[in-house]
Amino acid sequence: MIVGLFFGSFNPIHQGHLIIGQFILNQASLDEVWFVVSPQNPLKAPKDLYDGEDRLKMVKLAVEGNPNFKASDIEFNMPRPSYTSSTLKELQKKHPKIEFTLIMGTDNLQHFDKWKDFEDILMSNDIIAYFREGFSGGEYAKNQKVRVMKGPVLNIASTLIRGLLRMKRPVSYMVPQKVEDYLYKLRDR
Repeated sequence: MIVGLFFGSFNPIHQGHLIIGQFILNQASLDEVWFVVSPQNPLKAPKDLYDGEDRLKMVKLAVEGNPNFKASDIEFNMPRPSYTSSTLKELQKKHPKIEFTLIMGTDNLQHFDKWKDFEDILMSNDIIAYFREGFSGGEYAKNQKVRVMKGPVLNIASTLIRGLLRMKRPVSYMVPQKVEDYLYKLRDR
């Protein structure tokens, strides 16, 4: 079995994440895509993050009904901040028969050298990088373990969604309906 690991804060998860996940699932012939929710990304400030449990719940709501998508909470039981290299080792220990492939945007690929143990990650795993406007992926896009894919380009950002929610504006169609309902409950707490 080949599983694509889509790491992220998912603050919140939106249609762009899901469309990219489905596109890569289909185009790369993966068996499943696991959305790995990072409680604390070492490269992001935690000030605007929804609570980790709320973000995990929204991912679970978003992937509900798609048998090829899974929400993963593995990083919730690991030391923080979350490092992809540590998570990969833990996943490989728990699931030795699964081949894991990383899914990331070319924006992250371009700055891959800022990741902890990035060389080890690159030697041990294939990477599928989806094209993000303005980012080629840099030198890592040329690596034999990396496959850059041009898929649907959606300029939906979690930052935009959070801003609209603060202004009490609708976020319909940007997030799945169940996630939208959950976000309104969070906003109105």
